[in-house]
Amino acid sequence: MEEKIRRIKELIRIINEAGKAYYQEDREIMSNYEYDALYDELTALEKETGVVFAGSPTQNVGYEVLSELPKEAHESPMLSLNKTKNVDELREWLGDQKGLLSWKMDGLTVVLTYENGVLSKAVTRGNGEIGEVITNNARVFANVPLNIAYTGQLVLRGEAVIKYSDFERINEEIADVDARYKNPRNLCSGSVRQLNNEITARRNVHFFAFFLVKADGVDFSNSREKQFLWLREQGFETVEWKDVTAATLSEAVHEFAEAVEKNDVPSDGLVLLYDDIAYGESLGRTAKFPRDSIAFKWADEIQETTLSYIEWSPSRTGLINPVAVFEPVELEGTTVSRASVHNISIMESLELGAGDRITVYKANMIIPQIADNLTRSGVKDIPETCPVCGGATEIRNVSGVKTLYCTNPDCQAKKIKSFALFASRDALNIDGLSEATLEKFIGAGFIHEYSDMFHLDRHRDEIVEMEGFGEKSYENLTAAAKKASVTTLPRLVYGLGIAGIGLANAKMLCRHFRYDFDAMRHASREELTEVDGIGDVLAEAWTEFFASEKNNGIVDRLLKELTIEKEEEEGGDKPLEGMTFVITGSVEHFANRKELQALIEAKGGKATGSVTSKTTYLINNDTESSSSKNKKAKELGIPILSEEDFLELLEKAEK
Repeated sequence: MEEKIRRIKELIRIINEAGKAYYQEDREIMSNYEYDALYDELTALEKETGVVFAGSPTQNVGYEVLSELPKEAHESPMLSLNKTKNVDELREWLGDQKGLLSWKMDGLTVVLTYENGVLSKAVTRGNGEIGEVITNNARVFANVPLNIAYTGQLVLRGEAVIKYSDFERINEEIADVDARYKNPRNLCSGSVRQLNNEITARRNVHFFAFFLVKADGVDFSNSREKQFLWLREQGFETVEWKDVTAATLSEAVHEFAEAVEKNDVPSDGLVLLYDDIAYGESLGRTAKFPRDSIAFKWADEIQETTLSYIEWSPSRTGLINPVAVFEPVELEGTTVSRASVHNISIMESLELGAGDRITVYKANMIIPQIADNLTRSGVKDIPETCPVCGGATEIRNVSGVKTLYCTNPDCQAKKIKSFALFASRDALNIDGLSEATLEKFIGAGFIHEYSDMFHLDRHRDEIVEMEGFGEKSYENLTAAAKKASVTTLPRLVYGLGIAGIGLANAKMLCRHFRYDFDAMRHASREELTEVDGIGDVLAEAWTEFFASEKNNGIVDRLLKELTIEKEEEEGGDKPLEGMTFVITGSVEHFANRKELQALIEAKGGKATGSVTSKTTYLINNDTESSSSKNKKAKELGIPILSEEDFLELLEKAEK
C-alpha cells in the first residue's frame, strides 16, 4: 500500500509538471501518449487505493493563468471532458440516444458573448473557473462575426485554432529554423493572448463554435444539432459533426480517422455530445467532468519494428539531434521509418540502441514517435565527431537534459544556418537565398564565406542547370544580391551572427560608436560594456569574434562587396536626450516593445535591457508588480512609469 501511495505522489508530480509546461508555458516535455498512459495509471491507482490527494490532476480542472491580461470568472465552470480510447465504451455511453460526433480541436477554448447583436466580450477558458479577457483579439479572428441578427444575449463556446496551412506559412517566414514554432497549438495560444491585436490578426486565427451556452427566447426543439444549425445561420463556423447512433458510431469514427491526415484544422481526438439537451443536462456533472459529452482519444495504432540506427542531425547552434531510423512499418495508412528522439536524456530513458525491438506510433495520428523499447540494449555509439564536419563533439547537461553538440565553429551545418541568418530579412535580406538553396550552393562549393554570395555569377552555368533552377531563377538571385549589397551598418553587424548580438544590440552599438565600424571592431571589453545593453557576456563574444584573424579577413572581404549607407540623424528635437529607459512587461499603446523602444530612440533617449544605476526610468504598466526589475528599480530609487506616465512625460518634455 505504501509503495502504491508513493507511486501516486510521484505520478502527481510528473503529470503536473507536464501540464504546467503545456498549458502555462506552451512547451512539451513528454508525448501525449506518455501523458495519457501516466494519467490512466494514476486514475487506476486512486480507484484501487481510495487515496486521492488535493493536488492530483484528476481533481483539478486546469492550471492558473499566468498573464497580464485582465481576468474574469466564468458564469458556469468550464469543465474538461472525460475520455475513452475504446469505441465500444463510446457506444455504451451513447446508449439509445442520438449523438453528435465532432472533432476535438487542438487550440485554445474561448467563450464569446454577444449583446444586442454585437460581440461584447471574449474570455479564454483559463483554469475553467477564471479566464483571460481577449475581446480585442477576438474581434480580429479571421471568421468571427462582429454583428449578428439575434439581439438577445448569446453566450457560446468554441475553439480558437491556427490551421496547419497558416502555421506552415508563418514558420516559412522565419529564416532561423531553430526559432520556428513547434506546433499550431503553441502558436495559437500566444496569438490569442497578445495584448496587440494587430499581431493576432496577422496570425489568421479561426474560431469554431462547439457549444451554445445561452440564447434566451430561441426554440431549439431540445436539439443540440438545431443549435449548431442556428449558429451557422448567425454567421458562425461550427465544428464539423456527424449525426450518430450506437449502430452508426463505429463507421463515423472510422470516417473521421481517415480524414485526420488531410484535415487542415489541428485536432487531438473526437467529442461525442448528446443531441437531446434536456437529457444531457439531467445527468448533471461530476467534480471534474460534465456528463452530457465525452472525448474520444485515438487508440494509437502501435507497430513493432527494429531500430536500424540513430542518425545525428547537426543544427546552426551546434546542437546535434538524434533521429531514430527503423525498419519501415505501416502506421495510419502511411509508411514510417523515422522518428525524432529529441535528446540523449530521452535515449537513455528508453535505453535505446541499434538492433533493439521498439514500438512506434503516430501522435494524434500524425507525428511518428517511439512508444517503448522492448529489448533495451542501452545507449551506445554516441558520436565523438560531428557527422557533417568531423569536428569533436561534447555532451552538455542543461537543466537536467543531456544534449550533444558539435564544437567546431567552422562546421558546414553551422555555416548553412549562419549564412541563412546573414541572408535573412533583418540582416542583408537576400531574397531567394533560402536555407535549402544555401545547402545546395555550399555543397557544390559555390559559397565558402559571406562575400561569395555576391559572386554567384562565377557559377552561372552550374546554377542554371541545377534542379529547381533556371535562367530566370539565377537572374532573380543575382539581382537580389546586388540590391542587398547596399545596406546599413546595423544590418551588417547583426548579419555577422556574433553570439547574442541581435538587431537591437547591433543598432545600439552603431549609435554608441557613431557608426564607425573600425572603432567598433577594435573596441575593448571595457569600451563595449559602456554601451547600454551590452554586458560582459556579449562583450566577450564580440571581442573573441574580432580577435580571430580569420574572421577579420572574412569581414574585410565582405566589406569590399558592400555599400554601407550613411545613417541619417533623425530630425526634430531630442526631448529624451540623456535619459535611459528599460521596458518590461506587456504594452498596450504600441504594437510591441520594439515600437516603444524605437520612439524613445527617435526622441534622443536610450532603451536598454537591464535596470542599472544608469537607468533613468523603468516602464512597466504593472507599476506595483513584484518582478525582479521592479524590485531592482525600487532598490535604486528609479521611478517606475506606466505607458500613460511615459506619454505624459514625453508630452511635457516636447513643450
